[in-house]
Amino acid sequence: MEKFDVAIIGSGPGGYVAAIRCAQLGMKTALIEKYSTLGGTCLNVGCIPSKALLDSSEHYHNATHTFAEHGIEIKNVKVNLEQMIKRKREVVKQTCDGINYLMKKNKITVFTGHGSFVNASTIAITEGGGARTEIETVKTIIATGSKPASLPGIVIDKKRIISSTEALELTEVPKHLIIIGGGVIGLELGSVYARLGAKVSVVEFTAGIISTMDGSLGKELQRSLKKLGFEFFFSHKVTGAVSKGKEVTVTAENAKGEKVELKGDYCLVSVGRKPYTDQLGLDKVGVKLDNKGRIETNEHLQTNVANIYAIGDVVKGAMLAHKAEEEGVLVAEIMAGQKPHINYNLIPGVVYTWPEVASVGATEEQLKQDGRKYKVGNFPFKASGRARASMDTDGFVKVLADEVTDELLGVHIIGPRAADMIAEAVVAMEYRASAEDVARMSHAHPTYTEAMKEACLDATGKRALHI
Repeated sequence: MEKFDVAIIGSGPGGYVAAIRCAQLGMKTALIEKYSTLGGTCLNVGCIPSKALLDSSEHYHNATHTFAEHGIEIKNVKVNLEQMIKRKREVVKQTCDGINYLMKKNKITVFTGHGSFVNASTIAITEGGGARTEIETVKTIIATGSKPASLPGIVIDKKRIISSTEALELTEVPKHLIIIGGGVIGLELGSVYARLGAKVSVVEFTAGIISTMDGSLGKELQRSLKKLGFEFFFSHKVTGAVSKGKEVTVTAENAKGEKVELKGDYCLVSVGRKPYTDQLGLDKVGVKLDNKGRIETNEHLQTNVANIYAIGDVVKGAMLAHKAEEEGVLVAEIMAGQKPHINYNLIPGVVYTWPEVASVGATEEQLKQDGRKYKVGNFPFKASGRARASMDTDGFVKVLADEVTDELLGVHIIGPRAADMIAEAVVAMEYRASAEDVARMSHAHPTYTEAMKEACLDATGKRALHI
């Protein structure tokens, strides 16, 4: 039986990054993945393929909506969905191949098969054909991620009633895509097909979209998505989804009990994700789960079984690839005797629609709930010269700062390249910068990030220069 210092079950962003860091720190490392490719949900059927389709569809949308104004005249623009999907697959393959290279470079032993505990120091790896291998490990990191959730009574048939996985492999542009859930994944995939010509209807249980982010972001994103042809049914509870032939019927009712029936050719069920802990043998070793099916851990991400750790979507916190990566590094360094830390308040969230949405720190709603005295700075992209030049004037930067100390408490951006812009806010808040600090930094002109400077100026005595 081969022996390892550490074994990681799951090769998503959390798992493969943990494996690399463990190897860098001198540990003999094994990585176990049940699928034939590494990278987990993120690289194979999540973050990477969805961004590939988002970029392709945005190119098409610009070709049909903004090129003429830019002075670019083209005729007979059409969608080749087969080629879009082919390109998306190539991007996924290149990225996954890159992970294979990193495993070889760092001398990490990769096992393909379903990993499960025999006991706290022995892991069985069962291949698809039934062949079984056992390895011995001093420590284990569980990084098995999550899978799409559904609603009671709704069966995802993977043909007409689909999850995000199937939405990345459609062979036709839907005529009418009905999305159950107004969260990040549904809005991103809805954007892809809305740009390509689909009618998109979103049925959401709460009163708005992206409800976990600052309320102002959801309202502004809703306005932008309506321009793409989205329609929204808020405060509606879905009561059923039935597929018959090429038609899907979704039924829902609002708070007053009024019923709504929507008919489309595809229904995307996008109501969040749930931890994947199936058949890991956790019961054999006594690893505890909480009431949401997540693995319980302490502040070091250590389970109640001392040599077993868990990271990423299987533990509490936001289900984000970069959060899992940070946790993978943290656990590896703790195992090596170091003293790393993660500030969970400064893990940014991003929605890759266009305009993009990005947020870090406290929302205005949270500050009000906590009774924290704060001040607000805003700057709209319509006042940005760079945004006008690129015709991306939807959205704004909003900063929240402590009323007395001026320390940045939260930054919320909706606009062009918000996903990249938010890093400035993360750095500033990591070093406990004030709005005044950022306002006095030189920002290159013309750039989108000037809006961050202006919003900070607005928060410090309403000194914004360009509005």
